Amino acid sequence: MAVFTPLSPAEAALVARAHGLGAVSAITPIPAGSVNSNFFLDTDAGRRFMRIYEEQEADGVAYEWALLDHLGEAGLPVPARVAGPAPGAVRVAGKPVALFELVGGEMSCQAGVSKARARALGGFLARCHAAAAGFGWRRRSRFDLGRVAERLAGVPREGELEPVVGRLGAVLAEVREGWPVGLPRGPVHGDLFRDNVHWEGDAIVAAIDWESAADGLFAYDLAVTILAWCFGDAFEWGLAAALVDGYEAIRPLEAREAAELRRMLLAAAARFTVTRITDFHLREGVGERVHKDYRRFLARLEALAAHDAAALAARLGVAVAG
Repeated sequence: MAVFTPLSPAEAALVARAHGLGAVSAITPIPAGSVNSNFFLDTDAGRRFMRIYEEQEADGVAYEWALLDHLGEAGLPVPARVAGPAPGAVRVAGKPVALFELVGGEMSCQAGVSKARARALGGFLARCHAAAAGFGWRRRSRFDLGRVAERLAGVPREGELEPVVGRLGAVLAEVREGWPVGLPRGPVHGDLFRDNVHWEGDAIVAAIDWESAADGLFAYDLAVTILAWCFGDAFEWGLAAALVDGYEAIRPLEAREAAELRRMLLAAAARFTVTRITDFHLREGVGERVHKDYRRFLARLEALAAHDAAALAARLGVAVAG
């Protein structure tokens, strides 16, 4: 979440009217995040969350809305969309918009990530994967490895980035060679970071920001979540093992998935290093938002690279056939 496209009072009023919310009394920009422009709107019907989609067109918006409906019907705690016009029918600066009901709970800081929360998160992710497997839509991810490699190719190889680009190119080539075929897949969140999960105690009350959801490997989505939740100044392997344990309590990993976890983790670390370079490091001063340093994910990548597949599996408490 961030602010790239400004929202005028007249535009906010148009959006609110289209959703039957009455007049708008206040607009509050939300600077956190990286991709979309987001606001709180105070209306006659109460406060709502508004998103301007910066990178999605109507088809991508329709996919997200349909997936949220599907997961909500399965009993999973996801945001409820405010009923209104079809995807893309209401726009600001030519871009699709959406309104969502507010969610409760609080986000967790890294220090607040306990083994109990990690286990609960793993179980939640597994339930999402189980439910999403019955979702009929398929959509290519904007962040699959081919597109990540394209992003990296556009990064200038100069200054501090010169060795980083070379390193990332080597890692992407390594993980793409022999990329596994036939692993369980379906719609995945792809971005389940701490700021996208709300808690009450050790219970998840909402998982938000499904805008990047797309078809992908479930093991890769698990890897993204491990990287997002189990690294402070270094990897916290006890948290990672608890997260995987919670996941496997609902959906045990296939032997092939367990064997590929190192590849999945390296691929995810490379992806987020690249996107933090392209979306933040090379765009400093663009939009009102919180900065995210690519070095944080580069550190994860190097820590992972120091382990072979068997050592990583042992850290995660996963059995890998020898």
